[in-house]
Amino acid sequence: MKMREAFQAIYSFGKHFRSTNPSFLGKDKKMADYDRQNLNVRADSAAFIDEGLREHMLRVYNYMGIGLAITGAVAFFFAQWAISSAEIFNLVYVSPLKWVVMLSPFAFILALSFGINKMSFATAQMVFWGFATIMGISLSSIFFIYTGASIARVFFVTAAMFGAMSLYGYTTKRDLTAMGSFLMMGLIGIIIAMVVNIFLQSSALEFGISVLGVLIFVGLTAYDTQKIKEMYLELDSSEIAGKKAIMGALTLYLDFINLFLMLLRLFGNRE
Repeated sequence: MKMREAFQAIYSFGKHFRSTNPSFLGKDKKMADYDRQNLNVRADSAAFIDEGLREHMLRVYNYMGIGLAITGAVAFFFAQWAISSAEIFNLVYVSPLKWVVMLSPFAFILALSFGINKMSFATAQMVFWGFATIMGISLSSIFFIYTGASIARVFFVTAAMFGAMSLYGYTTKRDLTAMGSFLMMGLIGIIIAMVVNIFLQSSALEFGISVLGVLIFVGLTAYDTQKIKEMYLELDSSEIAGKKAIMGALTLYLDFINLFLMLLRLFGNRE
């Protein structure tokens, strides 16, 4: 996008200079044809950058969407399995193994965040699919807490909010960097509040955390989308571009999941 704007600025300057400088008016046809060819090259380059950016963002959204589909399918079918098997239920949701199930997704996040540069694209892709699968097992417990209808309703509300804010982040000309820094501070604040509330068990604090969480992750969706867009470089190799798409998908996936869980805490109907 920045390169396209640069091409447009050069073209505008050239047009203005040609209009105000008489020496340009007397150029022969060959030089005029040369100018038009240069402008065509610039326009073609700008179009190429736009097309590449669209393909990159589509790739990010596709990975994210497939990841969410894997998580949802695994969560639903694993919950059904646990309902039909008391042993599985006790093993995953009652025994100390529940902490492994709950915390294991963080291991995948850390592996991708700190090891992405050492991984091949194929390895990063497999780690992401593994993460989505483990997240499905970890999130399967929501089917024992909330009704299926309310989970579906909140999911579609989340999808609408996420889509609107991601579109805003993609299209806005406003720099969201300052907002992103503020939101990250807010995110740290609600994480601390959530840890404190484990001991306090305050319903009022839980409500406040959920409301603030919705606002924070709505904002982060727009900020992260803009950041992913700005990270795109048309000169990246296919390997680097693939890794960027995976990391972008992971970032937006986490925004979606966290927004969904915050909304579910606010509007989900408990079993």
